[in-house]
Formats: sequence, structure tokens, C-alpha cells
Amino acid sequence: MRAYEGKIITCGIGSASARYLVEDRGRILYAGDGLPEEYRSAPRIELGARALLPAFADAHLHFTSYALFASSLALDLRDARSIPETVEMVRAAVRGARPILGFGVSAHAIAEGRLLEKADLDAALPGVPAYLIKYDGHAAVASSALLERLPARIRSLRGYDGGKGQLFQESYFAATDFMTSSVSPIALAGAMLRAIDLMAAKGIALVHPAEGVGFPGDMDLVLARTIARGARNPIAFRVFFQTMETAKARKHGLPRIGGCFATALDGCFGSVDAAMLEPYSNDPSNRGILFYPQEKVDAFVAEVEDMGLQVAVHAIGDAAFDQAVTAFDRALKGKPRRDHRHTIIHACLPTARGLDKAAELGLCVSAQPAFNDWPLEPMSYLEGILGTRALRLNPVKTLIKAGLTVAGGSDAPCTIPDPIAGIHAACNHPDPAESLDIMQAIRLFTIDAARLSFDEAERGSLEAGKVADMVIVDRDPLGVKPSELKGVKVESLILRGKPYEGGGGVAGALAKGLLSRAAT
Repeated sequence: MRAYEGKIITCGIGSASARYLVEDRGRILYAGDGLPEEYRSAPRIELGARALLPAFADAHLHFTSYALFASSLALDLRDARSIPETVEMVRAAVRGARPILGFGVSAHAIAEGRLLEKADLDAALPGVPAYLIKYDGHAAVASSALLERLPARIRSLRGYDGGKGQLFQESYFAATDFMTSSVSPIALAGAMLRAIDLMAAKGIALVHPAEGVGFPGDMDLVLARTIARGARNPIAFRVFFQTMETAKARKHGLPRIGGCFATALDGCFGSVDAAMLEPYSNDPSNRGILFYPQEKVDAFVAEVEDMGLQVAVHAIGDAAFDQAVTAFDRALKGKPRRDHRHTIIHACLPTARGLDKAAELGLCVSAQPAFNDWPLEPMSYLEGILGTRALRLNPVKTLIKAGLTVAGGSDAPCTIPDPIAGIHAACNHPDPAESLDIMQAIRLFTIDAARLSFDEAERGSLEAGKVADMVIVDRDPLGVKPSELKGVKVESLILRGKPYEGGGGVAGALAKGLLSRAAT
């Protein structure tokens, strides 16, 4: 038994803060302003200037992709500031004939102000097979040597530009599936363990990963669930399967389905293909792309609803948002199941009509506040393609006011899984009217994220009876200015009352994970 004393942010229903918290055997026994007599003999941990919060959550990320790009299996190009610097980073990673897989190329963070092309790679690295994914995870650039390895069918898919070596839309998804299929399962498992350690260092104990990017036999999904259960200190995984093939979700025993990739309704602003009701400001002929007709989305959502599953779909543009709401409305019409927690991921540009209907239907939103503070996709670029609509992006306060349950995620690897950065961005929106207060922002990454995965009875707040998953930060986040929130540092993650311990071997984690019955 341990008693914590100091600034305790509970995110609870009654009081959002407490002076004391008592934990025993991984459960919270008490949280309140006075310490009851029966706990006064417990060893006491004085927080001093620090604060104790519920462990953080990330309500949408691509775990396998993040694990790859945070490891030596792939190349992180997000810090490159010119095309020659990007090419030189690729050159340094060349190891024989092995393809180079990279992430983070951007037209907006480099001096040339344009997206890398095949010719840039071929001129400096002739014969080197390189596949470099754009920062937003919706496009890629490939060298000639890599394009030659792709199956011929990919060349006929929408978005394939062999001249520039750039792949968008369906051609990008298919090529990415092809590329990931060559990754070693053992190496990937090791990268996943490392990724869990990195997330734990940011105070994360609950994640909603979207898995399914073309690995043979759904290997990424299987490995992610196995490693999550088998890690030395398991964090809670609530996996969404990115597929419209509902039989696959049933096969793996998953209660939820969706995400991006196959369940993305549109593209993104970085590739100027997010589906819009009005044309892009820089191109009157472009309204983006809806990947599916309304009838197909309707049929998918209705099937999932009939199966009693939870579904999440990617919708960035306002046309995609309305398409998602329409599909949910038709699927739920006349149905008694209200606590479905169906979710729209991103909802970057919701419509007023769609918001009213979404609230009526009890829909949830997994938002990414860090998109508001994203050097690889700056506001100057967004204003150039959207005009005044740019200030309306990621309106978390409007979503909350409409009555939706809204949680915070990172969309990693697009942005780093870092709830503190997400909290900072939520409190410092480019439109001050959309900025949350600090307590609201903390709730996005704690109790509200837990609600999206039906975990609020066990996690998300520091209340008696709940699991003692907690995080200690170096100062009280409620006591700093919103502009200073990025300076708050995570000191330690506590899982079931014990400090997180990273590391551990792949073989042991796989064996333990295969035997575990823990929910994922």
C-alpha cells in the first residue's frame, strides 16, 4: 500500500483534483482531500512540486508504422530541410540491394518548396530502390529501381505517377502493402517492443492502434496484439482492424473495426485530396476525392452495426465528414443500440449540419490536436489551399460543445505519440475561440479517450476501484500558462501501481503474449 500526497489531478466525476491518493495491489483505494485514518500508516510519497495524473492515452495511431519508423528498420526523414539533405540521408542508409523504406518527406519543410521526385533520387542514387512515405501517410515517392519491383497492377491504380515516381490514393495504399510485406517478423516484433518503451516514456498506458497495412496473413495485427500482451509491463491496446472485410474482424475475435487505409473515406490536406464540399482555394477544379460511393459506406457501416461491433472511419474533409454521418444515420435508424461509440477519426472540417446529426446519433470523434502545430504541414500552407477555412480546422471545442465525446490521438507516425504536445496544441489553437482550457485538454488524453474504447470503468481517471495506471509529471500542468504546456515533462509511468520497466526480449514477449488472454 502507498499513499501519494500533493497535486493529484483525478479527472474524476465529482472532483477533478485531490490531495491524497492511496494505491494497493494495483488498484486505487481512495482519492480525496483528506487522508482517512485507516491509510495514515501507509508509506507516503510526497509529490512536492510534481503532479500525479491518470496515465495518458492515444486514441488513434498506426502502431506498426510508428514502430517501423522509430526503429532502424526504416529511415526518419522529418528533420531534412532540403532535397539534397534528404537524398544524402537516404545515401547513408544504403545497405547493399536492400530497399530503403523512409518516412517524413514534405514539400513544406524544405527549401525547395516541392515534393521530392523520382529524378532527384535517380540522379544521386542510381540503382538504389527507395520508397519514401510522405509525412501525412497518404503518399510516397519511389526511385526507378523501386518502381521496377512493384507489381504491374499497381501502375493502373488511381494516383500512380510513374513519371515523377509519386504515388497517391489507391496506388499508394497498394504499394505500401507490397513494401511492408518484406519486413522480417522478428525484426518487426523488436521494433514494436521499442515503440512501446517510447510511448511509455511519454506517459501513455492506453492506445487505440489502427492495424492492417498489407502484411501477409495480417501479420502486423497479430504481432501487435501479441507483443502488447507479452511486453514486460503491458500497456492496454484496443486494436482497430483497417478493413472493410468484416469477416476478418470476426476471424480475429475483434470487437472493433476501422481506422484509415481501407476504411479511409477520403485523402488528406497534404496531398490536396481530402474530400471537400467547395473547391480548394488554389484550384477551383479540385474538390478532393471520396474513395467510396455513399452506398458502399452505408453497406459497410450497416453490416458492422448488425454485427454489434464498434466502427471508426477516417474523414478529413467536410464532404467526407458528411458522408460518414450519413452512413451512421442510415445504419442506426430505428436501432435501440445507443452506446455504440462509433467514431469518426480526424473530423478536421465538420459541417454544422453534420455536427448536429452526429450529436443526435451519439457519435464520437478521435481528434488530433497536434495537427494544429505541425511544422511539416504549416498554417501558411493550409491557408494557401483552404483560405479562411484553415482557421476552422480541428475545432475540438466546437465538437465538444456540440455534445460529442472527443478524445485525443496522435495519428502516429504522422505526429509523435506525445500527449503533452497534444494538450499544448489543444490549448493553443490558431483560432483562440477554439482553444480548450487545460483541464478540458487533459481529459481528451485520459478519461475521454478511455470512453472511446469502453475503458472508463477501469481507466482514465484516478478514482477508487480503478486500475492504478498513473503518470507523474515534473510540475502542475494546471498551474502553467497554456503557452508553456510543452515544458511539462513526464517523469515516470506507473502501471498497476508499479513503475514501468522497459526492455525485455522478443522471444519472451512473443511466448508470453501467445499464452495471455488479456483483451486487445
